Amino acid sequence: MVIRRIRRLVRLVVPYRKDLSLAWSTIKGRKGGFVGSFIAIAAGSAVITACGTLLVSGLGTGVTPERYSGAAVVLGAQQSFWLDETSEVRYSERVTLPADKVADVAAVPGVQSAIGDVNVEVSVLTSDGDAVAGPDGFPVFGRGWSAAALAPFRVREGRAPAAPDEVVLDADLAARGDVSLDATVRLVVGSIPSSYRVVGIATAPGDGLDRQSAVFVTDDEATKLSGRPDRVDAIGVLAAPGVTPEQLAERITAAVPGVVAHIGTGRGDVEFLDVGDARSLVVETAASFGGTMVLIVVFVVASTLALSVRQRRRELALLRAIGATPKQIHWMIGAEMTLVSSVGAVVGAMPGVALAFVMRGVFVLADAMPPDFQMRVGLLPVLASLVLCMTSARLAGWLVARRVAKVSPVEALGDATVEPKKLGWVRLTVGVLLIPLGLLLTLGNVASPGDSAADTAGSAVLLFVVALGCLGPLLLRGAIVLFGSRLNRQSTASGFLAQANAWANSQRLSAATIPLAMGVTLAAVQVFGASTTIAGAQHQLEDGLRADHVLTASSGAGVSPEVMEAVRGVPGVTVATPVARMQVLLTFPSEDSTATKVFAAQGVAPERLSETMDLAVDQGDIAELRGEAVALSRVVAQTVRAKVGGTIELRLGDGTLVKPRVVAIYENGLGFGDVTLPNDLVVAHTTARVDTAVLIRSVDGTDPEALTGALRGAVERYPTVQVGDRQTFLAAPGPGGSGDWALNLLFQTVLLGYIAIAVVNTLVMATTARVREFAMLQLIGASRDQLRAMMNGEARIVVFSALLFGLLATIPPLIGISLGLTKSPVPSISLTGLIAIATLTIALSWGAIRMATRYALRPAPVDAIGGRE
Repeated sequence: MVIRRIRRLVRLVVPYRKDLSLAWSTIKGRKGGFVGSFIAIAAGSAVITACGTLLVSGLGTGVTPERYSGAAVVLGAQQSFWLDETSEVRYSERVTLPADKVADVAAVPGVQSAIGDVNVEVSVLTSDGDAVAGPDGFPVFGRGWSAAALAPFRVREGRAPAAPDEVVLDADLAARGDVSLDATVRLVVGSIPSSYRVVGIATAPGDGLDRQSAVFVTDDEATKLSGRPDRVDAIGVLAAPGVTPEQLAERITAAVPGVVAHIGTGRGDVEFLDVGDARSLVVETAASFGGTMVLIVVFVVASTLALSVRQRRRELALLRAIGATPKQIHWMIGAEMTLVSSVGAVVGAMPGVALAFVMRGVFVLADAMPPDFQMRVGLLPVLASLVLCMTSARLAGWLVARRVAKVSPVEALGDATVEPKKLGWVRLTVGVLLIPLGLLLTLGNVASPGDSAADTAGSAVLLFVVALGCLGPLLLRGAIVLFGSRLNRQSTASGFLAQANAWANSQRLSAATIPLAMGVTLAAVQVFGASTTIAGAQHQLEDGLRADHVLTASSGAGVSPEVMEAVRGVPGVTVATPVARMQVLLTFPSEDSTATKVFAAQGVAPERLSETMDLAVDQGDIAELRGEAVALSRVVAQTVRAKVGGTIELRLGDGTLVKPRVVAIYENGLGFGDVTLPNDLVVAHTTARVDTAVLIRSVDGTDPEALTGALRGAVERYPTVQVGDRQTFLAAPGPGGSGDWALNLLFQTVLLGYIAIAVVNTLVMATTARVREFAMLQLIGASRDQLRAMMNGEARIVVFSALLFGLLATIPPLIGISLGLTKSPVPSISLTGLIAIATLTIALSWGAIRMATRYALRPAPVDAIGGRE
């Protein structure tokens, strides 16, 4: 039995080794034919490796802790809502722990001490009124002195704080502010300043603090400043001798429910919320974009390899005619694809790692990732890229070889002389069915209403892209029939040749045209979908904002609710509306289960709200927005299937679950936020417990400059509060955040950049393969100028068809997006974006064809006519 298995294995391996040898000989003999395939695979491997590196980094890296560097274990609350076992949504505000958990943790065996830590973001003002910021613009945090042991901090000069008005500064902060012992500083919490005497200067272990500055007050004062006497932000645990952090974390989580233990670099996630947020964002976006890119890469690699093999139809037909079996054809092409794809995937891995660091830089510029977020470079993304590229290449080779291998040897040569005119019935059927399916998803109201309709319309573009790929040759022939004579004059030799060549070789030409059309479609949907959303939000905000003046904070701490009382009595102020913002999670029924989505929320006071902010209420009464009540935008109300008078399940920014009653439904959700809650409810559940801004409406006839002066006088005792006009609020980042556009631009640039490489690569391959054709035309009398003019004519067909098909495919998705978000079927089309897309399309196609034509015309006609196919 063993001998039989060995013989069977030898029979399998030896022929395959022969196929590899033959494949390697073929590749060496036809380097030019495989260069295009190699480039497509290498570029695809680079993109997949970059996404994989980001994904692995998001899953496994972080930032080294600073304030908690001396703690064995740091305990925090559950900072995420888990959609399932692998998918999470981060809460936008810090989730705190009950203060009584500290005693429970201290009682666990192996715990030397447990310290509850409270952090309050503060602004430090010197006696001269100058603000002292943290290193590189990072925040300054106030803490209780007992938490200094978690680093540990040591008093270098002076002593620890003992009275409520005493403070200890970290050494770097004191040096930047030129503050010495016994000096007086003001700590501003929110907008409220308090004076403290500096009684000590402390140093942090190691190289100090890089991501923050620290000021220490007494524990009671820290609790008072936080406004949460019964809560702590985290619990730092010092281990008893001989107890490892892993053992201690396991013991604590088993004995104390409701806490999440972090060790190693994971402690930084508790200390720095932005690190955990960045980790979650990187994982989500890299997985989502990576999945899309895998589909695009597989399609482009398959298309490029199919073109490469299709250009060898005569060679493969000859092999069939001299006795090669279908299995041998498949194995030979499979071996070629294995060699090209494996080498291309490995070569593309290094640029892929570099691309990952470039993408990381864009994340940092968009404030979606801290600048010290570490990247993890490993073999796993490279291996994943290798497997995906090889699989797509082998699949492409099998599909193309299938036609040559299945015909009889006698028919093979005759079949290879002309390009097949008919598409396969499977390809044709899939392409035809995808078009009505895409129309149904974008315009047929089959998706859930609300933002799901817009999301579905945006996603349905992939159906139209695949339909373009399936029906490409058929669509191109139709375009040639309808517009060919207008693009190329038939009275000239070059025009006639361009038209005839395009018609006779529509499959070859569509291999270059359709990827270009796909790029046009994807670019147009992203650019014009974003412009439609931005224009809708800006229109709603400009039309809905009724305020004359706006109060904001010079620092990120916000505006304290006490400021409202100071400005309400100012002469000329008719109404003042506080505005607080956060992200909330809504859970709602979806098919047979439930779904949870994140929405931008604002907290406002309902009194005379329409005088400062017009939400365009369609149903209900916004004046009832008190207690546990909520108003929803039309989009969200349709998404969660909510009605006025009903209740919804909502989690606030700190994870608190509420079930408010819906009191109103409004239209202007893009501009002001999709969820509107009572201001006091939102403020109570934000980390800083402050407002984002205060909107002020003046009495008719009030002098704006006089009112501005009066308001400045009223808020003079709040040093971080600034008075501005309505443009201040209009120019501030909207509910969706300020960095979203940068991330979208990044991913679309990578996507379209890859498609551009694929398009140029395909055009060059298709053109340079026509050396013998060009030689034959020259031998029968065509001049080089006529051939160049002929190729210019074909380029016009390629550009026109790509723009025509690409832009037509964008119409249903854009209408669906616009209807879902603004109720208008007319999307906002950016003329600049349209010109840019058309210009890039022309430059890519015309430049590639001209370059390849010049290369193909270099050999002498007599030499070229006897060359390879």
